[in-house]
Amino acid sequence: MNSIAIKDFYKEIVGDTSCHLDYFFDNKTNTDFGHFNVFDIAKFYYGSKPKCEMSYNRRLYYKISLIKGRNYIEYADKTVLIETQGILFASPKIPYRYTPQDQNQSGMFCVFTKEFLSKSKTGLNIEELPIYQPSSDFIYQLDDQQFVEIEAIFKKMDAELSSDYAYKYDLLRNYVLELIHTGQKLKPIQNTNPTSNAASRISTLFIELLERQFPIESDVQNIQLKKPADFANALGIHTNHLNKVLKEVTNRSTTEIINARIAEEAKILLKQTPWNISEIAYALGFDEVAHFSNFFKKHTGLSPMKFRN
Repeated sequence: MNSIAIKDFYKEIVGDTSCHLDYFFDNKTNTDFGHFNVFDIAKFYYGSKPKCEMSYNRRLYYKISLIKGRNYIEYADKTVLIETQGILFASPKIPYRYTPQDQNQSGMFCVFTKEFLSKSKTGLNIEELPIYQPSSDFIYQLDDQQFVEIEAIFKKMDAELSSDYAYKYDLLRNYVLELIHTGQKLKPIQNTNPTSNAASRISTLFIELLERQFPIESDVQNIQLKKPADFANALGIHTNHLNKVLKEVTNRSTTEIINARIAEEAKILLKQTPWNISEIAYALGFDEVAHFSNFFKKHTGLSPMKFRN
């Protein structure tokens, strides 16, 4: 991903171009090593109200946030309150909302891609780490000493990005791993009482996870979340609970919503691409063309070929 796309993504997160994004891109990223960057949270606060509320927008990066200030974090059916200071380990697989509750916000955060850590000499697969599992409680309260110790690591990373040390990205990976291992030894913040909008939030997160897989733009791309259990695992809730919530909010079952969206994408691919039926079936997660043809006919009344013609 080039630096322009990264800037556009950060603008979407920040929600305000007044945050001087150019400051964060002065030779602080090297696409040959995967993307990595460090931010000062205070840079995102201007005027009388916080400007860094994080909505449920698509996130393409892993993120570690050292937070000082009162904040609510919502994900799946959980609401967590950081009273004074904490640390958050965010994954692209788990959508969440981050809402500051006052203007006294400070701390640091780093963003990095899966490729950044995969280039480690240890051959690390970040998706196998406990802290980045869908079922992980990824928000932790910190005492004053823990905050200072972790802040020191962030400051080392920030300084290292500006250095000309030939192996600085190896060192930065080590700092990130130190943060991850530190987090995996902490106790997660307890969930507060479920809020009245938990069902709506779960529904929103489910739809966001579903839509994140589309549009299909390449015949070698294929969807990863196709069954209700896939989405429930990603949201960290039981399949039956997800289905119950969606029934309440949308009056449709999990399977009905998933299948309707896949059928809609199938129509688009059949009409707008030259791909053959086998390629489209693969992109939409079907192992056999016959299974895809039966699925498509059930939902449209036509075979894929008849629909295309």
